[in-house]
Amino acid sequence: MDKVKKFTMHMLAAASAVTVCVMLAVGYSYKLNPVEHPLFANVGLVFPIFLLINGGFLVLFLLTWKRLTLIPLAGYVLCYIPAHFYSPLNMLHSTPDGAIKVMSYNVYMFHNGDSASIQKIADYVNGSGASIVCMQEAAFSDVIRDAFKKEYEYIDTMRNGVNGEVQIVLSKFPILSKTRINPELSGCMCGAYEVLIDGDRTTVINCHFETSGLTLEERSEFRNIVKGDWENRSVRQDSKRMIVRLGEAAKRRVPQVEGVIRYIESRKGEPILLFGDFNDTPISYCHHLLARTLTDCYVTTANGPGISYHYNRIYVRIDNVMCSNDWHPYNFTVDRSINVSDHYPLWGFVKKSLHNDKKTH
Repeated sequence: MDKVKKFTMHMLAAASAVTVCVMLAVGYSYKLNPVEHPLFANVGLVFPIFLLINGGFLVLFLLTWKRLTLIPLAGYVLCYIPAHFYSPLNMLHSTPDGAIKVMSYNVYMFHNGDSASIQKIADYVNGSGASIVCMQEAAFSDVIRDAFKKEYEYIDTMRNGVNGEVQIVLSKFPILSKTRINPELSGCMCGAYEVLIDGDRTTVINCHFETSGLTLEERSEFRNIVKGDWENRSVRQDSKRMIVRLGEAAKRRVPQVEGVIRYIESRKGEPILLFGDFNDTPISYCHHLLARTLTDCYVTTANGPGISYHYNRIYVRIDNVMCSNDWHPYNFTVDRSINVSDHYPLWGFVKKSLHNDKKTH
């Protein structure tokens, strides 16, 4: 091997090793509490970029120096856990008899109550076969109620008195009561509903945690951070400012999530179904806290990244359904067939477990 080839090989090997180290740091950043480390709260957003770069090195080494493939392969092995959170791979299973379909859907205020959007969403939801639908960032009126009442006998709502946001729960099962979680925190909207499913009470929690705090213009510019477009000074300054804003929002989400977890723990032994727009990716501290408490239905049963938010070329999965061990999830998916909101709906099936296994994560 001549000196140039040897030098090139060593440089590429070093670059691949650095990529693996950064991928590890980014992938496991969900262990950092944003209250203590707000600037690192959202580095998980760039995790898929490093997955792709590592894949590029793997392909390159397969075509050139095969022994160097051990470096990117080791990277994938070491990052298996965050990679599985971000883009799970699961065996497909048939949905068993007796399972019920559930859905979480941020409806983007029905496009400010636009009648055509209301009807499109109603047609989709009413025809979905879902027994329980939790909507976030909604509005509510007689028109909206009428659009769903033929299919859903039980409809309940909760309103944020600060910003007027409404959450809606549509159910084919009786809704017995409701409770506001974290009523002292105005930046989130979390409600718990007691639902009687086949004679057994289940607590259905509908959550919309603190938003990013970015304006629509800033969200449009935010993709430059993820792309690494730091070529000019103004972009660098704007990016740094937005990173600070995003970190502060992540910091505010922590007590919101902790409040929901305290509520769940107060209902120990009771079946729980949690739906929501977390405004946090699978590689985040808040998602990690909830996934330690409940089973993430998408990660457990689905395949692929499942992008649920798709506005301004920002593509992330921030919508979730989770369940206690009283339920077993099946075949969750993000449905891209309807494009009315800035979110796609997330749906799947759950069935009562025959026995409770200890939750592990």
